[in-house]
Formats: sequence, C-alpha cells, structure tokens
Amino acid sequence: MNLSNAELLRRLGRGENIEALCVAAGMDRPRFDAWWRSETERRVPAGRGQRPAPVRAQVEILRDAWGIPHILADTDDDLFYGFGYAMAQDRLFQLDYLRRRAQGRLSEVLGSEALELDLTARTVGLPTIAAAEWEAVHEETRRLLTAFTAGVNAVIDESADLPPIEFALLDYRPERWSPVDCLAIEGEFRWYLTGRLPVFAVPEMVRRALGDGPLYQAFLQGEADGESILPPGSYSPRPEGAGNIGSTGGDPTPCQGSNNWVLSGDRTVSGRPLLASDPHIAFAAVSCWYEAHLCGGSFNVAGMTYVGMPAVMFGRNERVAWGCTNNICAQRDLYQERTDPAHPGCFLYDGDWLPAEQREETIVVRGAAPVHKTIRSSRHGPIVDELLPPPTRSGEPVSLRWLGSEPCRWLEALLAMDRATSAKEFREATRPWHVPTFNIVFCDADGRIGFQSVGRIPVRKQATRGFRPGCDRDHEWQGTIPFDGMPWVIDPPRGFMITANNRPAPDDFPFPLAGVWSSGYRARRIREMIESKPRLALDDLSPMQLDVLSLRAVECLPHLLTALGDGDTAQERAAIDALRRWNCRMETASPAATIFDVFFATWSGVVASQHFEGDAAALVAAAAGGLAASLLRGDDAGWFAPDRRQPALQQAFATALDILATRFGPRIDDWQWGRLHRLQVRHVLSGRGDLATLLDQPALAVGGDMLTVCNTGSDGDWQATLGGGYRMMVDMSVSPAEMWAIDAGSESGHPGSPHYGDQLNEWMAGRHHRVPLDRKQTEDQARTRLVLSPA
Repeated sequence: MNLSNAELLRRLGRGENIEALCVAAGMDRPRFDAWWRSETERRVPAGRGQRPAPVRAQVEILRDAWGIPHILADTDDDLFYGFGYAMAQDRLFQLDYLRRRAQGRLSEVLGSEALELDLTARTVGLPTIAAAEWEAVHEETRRLLTAFTAGVNAVIDESADLPPIEFALLDYRPERWSPVDCLAIEGEFRWYLTGRLPVFAVPEMVRRALGDGPLYQAFLQGEADGESILPPGSYSPRPEGAGNIGSTGGDPTPCQGSNNWVLSGDRTVSGRPLLASDPHIAFAAVSCWYEAHLCGGSFNVAGMTYVGMPAVMFGRNERVAWGCTNNICAQRDLYQERTDPAHPGCFLYDGDWLPAEQREETIVVRGAAPVHKTIRSSRHGPIVDELLPPPTRSGEPVSLRWLGSEPCRWLEALLAMDRATSAKEFREATRPWHVPTFNIVFCDADGRIGFQSVGRIPVRKQATRGFRPGCDRDHEWQGTIPFDGMPWVIDPPRGFMITANNRPAPDDFPFPLAGVWSSGYRARRIREMIESKPRLALDDLSPMQLDVLSLRAVECLPHLLTALGDGDTAQERAAIDALRRWNCRMETASPAATIFDVFFATWSGVVASQHFEGDAAALVAAAAGGLAASLLRGDDAGWFAPDRRQPALQQAFATALDILATRFGPRIDDWQWGRLHRLQVRHVLSGRGDLATLLDQPALAVGGDMLTVCNTGSDGDWQATLGGGYRMMVDMSVSPAEMWAIDAGSESGHPGSPHYGDQLNEWMAGRHHRVPLDRKQTEDQARTRLVLSPA
C-alpha cells in the first residue's frame, strides 16, 4: 500500500472519494473494504478480561446479546466509575462531539461547516452556564460526576494509541474529561429541547405582516387542540378573569415530540400497571440515547440515558417505572429591544437607558482564520438576531431570556428519580427540576399511577407568541409557576394518563401554561386505542407504538374529496379513487398515503403563498398545519381572496400529482409511501466525501408520518429524519422486575462493532429485547464480562 493507514484515514476524513484513494494507495475496492473492516474492528474496546481501576471493590461490566452494559458494583462511586467506563468504551467520539457542541468548539475539528453550531453555543453562553451549574449542584451529584469522569478518562488513556475511527479520520485526539463537561452536555440538550426560537420568531413575522386580527388568529390555530393531558374535572378551574393559557399553533417544527402512557390495574389484564414510552428525536447511526443497567450501592435502575449525562432519564427500578415527553411550554421569551443613536450602546427599559453588556468570543476554525464575535446582552439576555431565520429579523436587536441560563438541577432530580421507591416519592424527586419542562407518567409496584409536568414555567402578565417589547416592564416575568401549581395527578379516575406533546390542560387551568405545544392527534389516537378494549396486556403496547393511522387524514379527507369532486383528468380521477378507498393509514405500500401527504405539504405552501413569498412563505408553510387543515373546510377568516380558495385547492392537488409523476412515473400504483418516505440513519460525518457509504445505515421504507403514533417525522423531501427511535414497555405484574425496549440507533458507536446498528431491523419489525433488573438473571444472560479491579 502506497499510503500509511494514518494518511489514508486523514484523507478519507477530509472528504476524498474512495475511488481516488484506491488509486493513490494502489489497491482495488475489495482490498479497501477489507482494510476498512480491519481498521474499524481493531478499534473496538475489549468487552472481556480484567483491568486495574481506582475502585474500592470489584466492578463488573456484563454485556448482553445486544451489547447493553449491566454494571454491577458495591458502592455508588464505583458504580458510576463503571458507568463512565462503559459509556466511553461505546461512545467516546460521541461524548467528545457533544462536549464540543456544548462548548462551541466543533469548528476546531470540523472546520467552517460547524460554525453556525458554535456561534449558537457561544451566543447563548452554554459554557458559562455549565460552569455556574457546577457551583450549584448538590455534593452527592458532584461526587458521582467525578466518579463517572474518572471512568471516561480511563478509556481515553487506554485508547490513546488506537482511538475510535472518527478521531483518526479527523486527525485529533480527545482532551481529558471534566465533570463540568457532563453539565455542558446537559445544558446543550436543555437548549435543544427548549430553545426553538422560530416558535416565537415565525408568529412574530406573521403578526407584523397581517396584524393582530382574524388572519393572525387563524394562523395560530392548532390541530386536535381539545385533546388535553389533564381531562376537565381533574383540577380546580381558575377564577374568572385569570390569564389564559396561550396559543398552540404556529410551530414550524410540529413533528418533534414523543409519546408515553400509563394504565392502572383497573385497565389491564394482569390487574397491575402497564407503561409505554417512545421519545422522538433525530434518527442517527449513533443514537444520542445510551441504554444501561446500573446495579449497586443505592441504585438498581435500567433504561435510557442521554450520552454524557450520568443518570437514567426514563426507564425503571425495582419499584417504579416512568416515561418522558417534552412538555413544550415556553421557558424563554424574545424581546425586541429599543435603541437610539443618542444613547449608543444602551437599551431602553422602563424609561431608562441601560448600558449593554459585552463579551468577546473567539472561535478557532480548522483550515480558516479564527472568528471573533462580540456578544451583546440586554437585561433580558444575549442579543440573538443572527440565530433567527433571516425572514424573521426585524432590523432591531432581539434579546433572549431563557430559564435554562439559570441552575436547573435536572441531573440531581434524575438521580433521585432513579432511586424512588413509590409513586409519591418519585413525584417528590422531580421537585428540584427546573429546565426542561417534561411530561412524566409513572407507576409503582403498589399499583399507583401518576402524571407530573416537571420543570418551571415563567408567569407572564401578557400572553403573546411574538416578540415582547424590551422596554415595557409589564412584559417582565413574574416569577415561575410553583411545583404544586404545575399539572399533575395521582391515580386519575379514568385509570390512564397519556402525553404526546399535546396541551397539558384546558384553558381554565389555574396557571397560564404559555402553550407552544403540538397537535393533539397522537394523544387522541392513543386514547382511542386504550378505550377500544376493556383491558390491555403487555402485548397490546407494541402494536400501539407502531400504529400508523393518520387522524389528520381522517378529519381532512372528507373535506378534500368534496372539494375535488370527480377530477378533471384521468390521473386526477384515479388519484381521487385511491383516496376514496384509503383507510387513512400511512402504510409503506399505500399510494393514497403518498398522495395525501404530498398534497397536504403542497397545499400548506399554497396557503402560505397567499400572504408571503420566498423563504418567509416556506417558514409559514411549515407552521401552518392547523390553518391548512381548517381551510379544507372553509375560510371564515378570509385568508384567500373571494372565490380563490377552491381553485387554489384544486391546483395544489394537480401540482402534487405532477410532483409524484415526475418522481415515480405516471402509474399511481408506483407511488407507494415507502418509496417516498424512507428512514435516514446517518452519521455526523457522513456528509464528508464517501463516508456515508462507510458509516450510515441503508435507507429503509418506513410507515407513519409526523402526526401518527408511530412517529417518523419528515424533512422537506419527505425523508424520515426523526421519530421514536427508542421504544420502552413495562409490565409491573412481572417479578423479578424487568422492562422491554429497543433502540434503532443500537448500543455501540464503533462501526466495527457487531452492535453498530444491530437493533435497527428489530426496531423496524416492532420487536423489543428484555432487560432484567434481577442480578442473577443479568448474570445468566451475559455474553461478555469485563472486571475492573482495585489497583
């Protein structure tokens, strides 16, 4: 070979294609593929043997048939050392990637392609927030973070000569880990879950264009908005005159969400609770989730962790099980600040010109000059104009106030939840948690079930979805909703609780919840499935998670068919006939599913184009699902000019058919949903040269869409880019304690590992693997055993 291994990997990482590298290295493609397999396989850490470690007693890492680590120890500190060691064995590059993303340092290794991410992290101040969080965390949390960090650093040391393949591709080595790095990753995940600035910026853009009247209110309407988590009658309604709960529609990212539900013994065959949870997040070749079982000291808990955060986020222990979804209530506001040339460097507030704060940030960019950035802040927070979509910028500075910039105690709460022994104790364990807002359903071994909306929501005097005037004190926060004022219930009379990013409570809830939540279709469909049977068993949960019935289609299709009539062309008539015969299920073999989804996207674009152009219209179209659905029925607000709605609708349908005919040919039978809607499981480096062919999973036809319970949300080209990659089920009647789960992203981040992508086909088939908590069962099913012994 004419090139060294190191040089060949560096050139691959720089984006050179495989064919050219084969020529340069003097090898053919089969030899290249054999070399790649060898390079990746030899970097997979050993799962067997014995290692010296700074532990008090022996720590065992047992891995099952799917590579999931069951970490056994005598003390909490030793357990978390083993936890950090196991996670770093599987995900060291991902740990470093997420750390750099949180610190705003990705450009150092990826170049200018990562500059936008780095500018976001530096502008929001995520590194500073993490340092402040460390000063505020409880002493026990510090101790466990320190133990976890030691485990990560042990793997960094052991793999120094042969690190994960991504380090060789990018030609750098990981720095030592720090406990604050975990908190930085936690802070960046909080930002991902709660930042979402377009949720406010797009409605503001619409309000500026259309005013506050009927058109703006029509744009803000949601879908299935009457489906609330807390049913009416489960709380004391607010007195007359209290602030309203807020608007629900206008979200340009409506497919981002999760499902969970819990049933009491009165609703189950066994007479004991059942629980299901499937959080929705971007699909990836290396999942952000990391499944683990921690057994030792004060812990015996299994479930899913977020990489870099040492705690089980959702799962179960021997007494309690729980699942999480994003609450999507607003924990931030955008303020339009007022400036004046007569008062340079100041912002107006309550009649006074207050000086802006400034800090300087320098971002090192690989292969380019450093980027120097001055970050200005008002009394509300950093100026974030450059983080907003260009069409939403007003020319005046916009600042961000985000509750997540304060200590949030998320990790502290998770650690307490992991050890809770009852529903009551579990609910109390969530009390310290401030950001993000999550909806948690839970159940315990005594048969109690519950729901808690965790986190805090700022109280506002004024309800608005747009920018707030930064100079007006009436738009300042009035503290936060207290823990006991957040939506919650123990043992609801109806015997079940469901959350799916829908509204937490009706409008007469005592506190204003600042709603920016999603469609209620998924929650409604889950409720329908629960109510369709007198009692459910564990075997009923997986089909529910895989359900692809589109309630949007159920509601919209009759109105669409009425508007279309019989059609004007042979192709239109055939398409209309397919829709008439359709069962409204987003199944991979269904051409009608394709026709409906492409039509709805096209129709949303037509709706947006009535008042907006270009990039602004694209933003409005993405956020206008509720409006587009209502305009199939009628146009009370006058969104369209008189007599223009009907021809626009028919033209949108014709355009959708043209799109499909161009893409798949004229035969409607060839327009199956699975040909258009394909699961994309990509590596973070797959955009470089030919690395996609080496690191990505093959695209697969997948059912569902952004609004079905089987959530497979689409990008602008209908590719399934995010959804319920992790699915979990718990039956509290089974003893010893166990859970069932599957992760499409699988356990290992090493392309050479047998556990890189090995769960994907199981996920596609709707199967789960068993995760026991009993120590003997864990040992019996172990495939490998690694022992960390006191040095």
